[in-house]
Amino acid sequence: MRPHIDEAWRSLTLADRDIVAFEVLRDNPKVHLSVICFHAQQATEKSLKAVLFSRQIEFRRTHNLVELTELLRSFGLEPPVSNERLRRLTPFAVTFRYDDMEVRVITPETATAITMAVRGWAEKQVRLVMEDEETAAIENGYVDEFL
Repeated sequence: MRPHIDEAWRSLTLADRDIVAFEVLRDNPKVHLSVICFHAQQATEKSLKAVLFSRQIEFRRTHNLVELTELLRSFGLEPPVSNERLRRLTPFAVTFRYDDMEVRVITPETATAITMAVRGWAEKQVRLVMEDEETAAIENGYVDEFL
């Protein structure tokens, strides 16, 4: 496999770890929403970055989900979640983790919907890149690269 594809799969694997943590924490009434949604934000961020890695699109170091989706859109890729919804999840990366205020900008159900939609879309995008590269390699006689 090629390094950019390996990095994309690595990012999705890390997103899956956050999804598991999110799901376990979400179902525990003792866990604060900021802790729960931190993992949803992280899984969403890593999923978006997986697509960027797969397409070899450079991006700056950021936790801003809207910034990442706008970058994807500038390359003709349309993530399945609106900027408005992503804006509600983005602050959980840093802001709400270091503040003791009551957080009511999102529900666990909405966080789940966002995270799972982006994760599923990201995997499809990575698979499309892999298929396109494999097809191009076969057409150009470079089959050994993918064996």
